[in-house]
Amino acid sequence: MSSSPPLPGAGGNGTGLIKTVYRRVVDNFLAVVTVPLAAAALVAAARLGPDDAGRLLREARAAHLFLAAFLPAAAATVYLIHRPRAVYLVDYACFRTAPNCRVPFSTFLEHAKQVPALNERSVRFMTRLLERSGLGEETCLPPAHHYIPPYKYCTLDAARGEVDLVVFGALDDLFAKTGISPGAVDILVVNCSLFCPTPSFVDMIVRRYGMREDIRSVHLSGMGCSAGLISVGLARNLLQVAPRSAHALVVSTETITPNYYVGSERAMLLPNCLFRIGGAAALLSNSPARARFRLRHVVRTLTGARDDAAYACVFQQEDERGNVGINLNKDLMAIAGDALRANVTAIGPLVLPASEQLLFALSFIARKVLSGRVRPYIPDFRTAFEHFCIHAGGRAVIDELQRSLGLSDEQVEASRMALHRFGNTSSSSLWYELAYIEAKGRMRKGDRVWMIGFGSGFKCNSAAWECIEPAANAEGPWATAIHRYPVDIPDVLKH
Repeated sequence: MSSSPPLPGAGGNGTGLIKTVYRRVVDNFLAVVTVPLAAAALVAAARLGPDDAGRLLREARAAHLFLAAFLPAAAATVYLIHRPRAVYLVDYACFRTAPNCRVPFSTFLEHAKQVPALNERSVRFMTRLLERSGLGEETCLPPAHHYIPPYKYCTLDAARGEVDLVVFGALDDLFAKTGISPGAVDILVVNCSLFCPTPSFVDMIVRRYGMREDIRSVHLSGMGCSAGLISVGLARNLLQVAPRSAHALVVSTETITPNYYVGSERAMLLPNCLFRIGGAAALLSNSPARARFRLRHVVRTLTGARDDAAYACVFQQEDERGNVGINLNKDLMAIAGDALRANVTAIGPLVLPASEQLLFALSFIARKVLSGRVRPYIPDFRTAFEHFCIHAGGRAVIDELQRSLGLSDEQVEASRMALHRFGNTSSSSLWYELAYIEAKGRMRKGDRVWMIGFGSGFKCNSAAWECIEPAANAEGPWATAIHRYPVDIPDVLKH
C-alpha cells in the first residue's frame, strides 16, 4: 500500500487538480505564509548598511533583547516539562491456533444438533447465519467445545485450561520475540469480559512467570470487544507517570469456554456462531529503545449514558428458561454507526490534515445555517492513515464501517481476512489484523494505523499508531496461511 493514499476524485480532470492544489495549500498554510515573510525580512536586512544596523542595535534596549531571548526559552522549557510522555509499542504477539482446534461448519452444526433446546428451526437459522457470516472453515474453538454435547464439558477447569492455552501461548511468543524478562515488566493490564475467576488473570500470569511483587496489575472485565484499546489507554496513562524505561504488558482475550449458550433465542445464538478462540499480548514502554510503533492517540467514546438502546444493545441476560447468554440487539448496526460518528468527531481534530478539518467545519456551519439541507461532509480519513484495523465483529460491522468511512476493499482487507481465518476473537482481533498487514509486507516506516473497536455499553474506541520499524518477517499467527490470502469471500458460503 502506498504511503500516500490517492485523493478521492483526483484524476486528470479540473476538479481533481483543484482538490489537489487546495489540500496542498491548506495543509501547508504555515509554510505558504511564513516562507514569503521570512524571505522579505532577509531581503530587508540585506539592504541595511553597516551604519543602519549599528543604529538599530543601539536603539534596542537591553530589556527587549533579554525578553526576546528569555521568553522563547522559557516557553520551550515549560512545554517540554508538561507535555505528555511518549509511549511506544515494543512488539506484540497473537495466539497461534492449532489445527486440532479447527471447527468446520459441518462440525459446529453437528455439535449444535446435540443441544436439546435447539430444534430444527434453530439449526437452520444458525446455518444461514454461518453461511453469510464471513467466517471460513479454519476458525477454532477451545477444546471443551469439541465434545458432544459441548455444554456438559464447559467447566471452570476447562475455562482455566483455555486461559493456559491462549494467554500463556501468546505471552511465551512475546517474551521470546522481545527478549524482555518477565521480571522487567512494571505494569500488567489484562482484559477479558465474561470470565473473571478468582484468583484473577493477572494473578495467574504473575504466578506463571514469577513476576515482581511490586508490579502494578489490573484485570478489566465486562467491557466488551473494545476493551483491548481501553487496556492500551490505561497502560499509556500509567507509563506516562512511571520511571523512564518502564514496561507495560497488555493482554487481551475472551475466554469463551464457559459462555456456550444452550437456549433457542436467536439474538442470543449469534455469539455462539461468531465468537472464536484467540488472544494477544503487547509490550509497551515509555522508552523508544527497540520500539516498533509509537502510540499517537487513544480516543474513547461511550454512548450509553443517556441512550437506553445503546446501553442494552449488547446485554448478558437469561432467556425464558434461565439459560445465560449474550443478547445482540437487532439495532446494533445503527447504534454502532452513531458511536462511530461520535468517535470520529473526537479523533478527527487530532489526526486529520487542516484541509479536511476546514471542509468539515464549513459543512457543519452550512448545515446549521440552512437547517440541515446540506449533506454532512464525511472527512476523508485516508489522508490521515495508511492502514485501518476495524474490529472483526462480523461481516455487517465491516461493511458498515467501510461504507461510513468511504474505504476501499484493500483498506478493509485485513479485517475481512482476520474474520475469515480466525472469526470474531473479540478485543484481540485488532492485533490479528495488524499482524496481517505486516505479514503481507505492506507496512512502511512512518505509516499511520487506525485501530477501531466496538464494545458493550455502547463504546467505540480508537487508537492511532505510527510505525517506527516494520516487522522483519511474517512470523506470527499468519505464518502458515498468509500465502493463501486474500481469498474471495462469497455473499453466501455453501458447504
